[in-house]
Amino acid sequence: MSWFKKKDKAEKAQEANEDKNPEQEAPAAQAEEPIAGAEEAAPAEEEDAPPASLRQEAGLGARLKDKLAKTRDVLNTPIEDFFITKTELTEDSLEELEETLITADMGVNTVMDLMEPVAEKVNKKQITNSKELRAALTDAMLDLIKPVHENKELPNKKPLVIMVVGVNGVGKTTTIGKLAANFKKQGKKVMLVAADTFRAAAVEQLEIWAERAGVQIVRHRDNSDPAAVAYDGVAAAEARGMDVVIIDTAGRLHTQVNLMEELKKIRRSCHKSLPGSPHETWLVIDANTGQNAVSQAKLFHEAIGVTGMILTKVDGTAKGGIVVSICHDMDVPIRYIGLGEKAEDLREFEAREFIKALF
Repeated sequence: MSWFKKKDKAEKAQEANEDKNPEQEAPAAQAEEPIAGAEEAAPAEEEDAPPASLRQEAGLGARLKDKLAKTRDVLNTPIEDFFITKTELTEDSLEELEETLITADMGVNTVMDLMEPVAEKVNKKQITNSKELRAALTDAMLDLIKPVHENKELPNKKPLVIMVVGVNGVGKTTTIGKLAANFKKQGKKVMLVAADTFRAAAVEQLEIWAERAGVQIVRHRDNSDPAAVAYDGVAAAEARGMDVVIIDTAGRLHTQVNLMEELKKIRRSCHKSLPGSPHETWLVIDANTGQNAVSQAKLFHEAIGVTGMILTKVDGTAKGGIVVSICHDMDVPIRYIGLGEKAEDLREFEAREFIKALF
């Protein structure tokens, strides 16, 4: 029998936890060090040292764990405290754990599905300490989010056209600059398209990032038709033999019907310029918005068909559980997570690595 008898209580806990702040305009990008054009030669390996790849993997894992400290504290402190004050898990204590997960913004429905296998293990007396409880939660989370990430290979297209969308203030333009640096580091020929034509600062930001990353950019005059800019950008990228095209778009609330229609127009223009494009449509979300992010994702997906998501500001929030909630509620993979200000802080999302860092 399910132990979730107090769904109303859980929903109230979620409502109290939702971020109700209005969307803010994105600030101008802060100056950062230029992206290096070449790697320095690595020092010789010591004979008994582990391979460089293993050291790098361990270093990245530790860095991710450090960046997720706020969310990890929200999850782990109650788990540790519970076993200090109680000798066994009961139905009431599982409800306390449910509220802890909701505090980390995993959402009521996600938590209900997540806790079902955990409750089953508790009933079978298979969980007797905090280590076993964390292991059970880790396994349950991976079972929820792994399926959507099993086949997330990018389409084999040249140029690969990626349209990036999102509401105001999520760090969309800065994220595009970091994506450009990421692809350039992989040896790709990258072009940025400045289709956010109604905010002069957005075009200037994108030009700065293009210069830093050493990639090309297509822009028109201020207040030009965004769809026309997208059309010309895709055409130019195809003519110049680019590998990747990333199209910036104006920030808009997911409830603004006219602006959402504009995104559809941009998509149609891309398709006219290069049939089948844009091949990817990525939604940028601020992790601090919590469950509001799920609503944003659903409405953008209904309007234009989102194929991937990028969560920014994950390092500055205690709501990192939103990653689990989005994966549960949306059949769309998370492509990247933002863990800081630098270009290298935009990390490709790896489900197992992320969940391990939560505990």
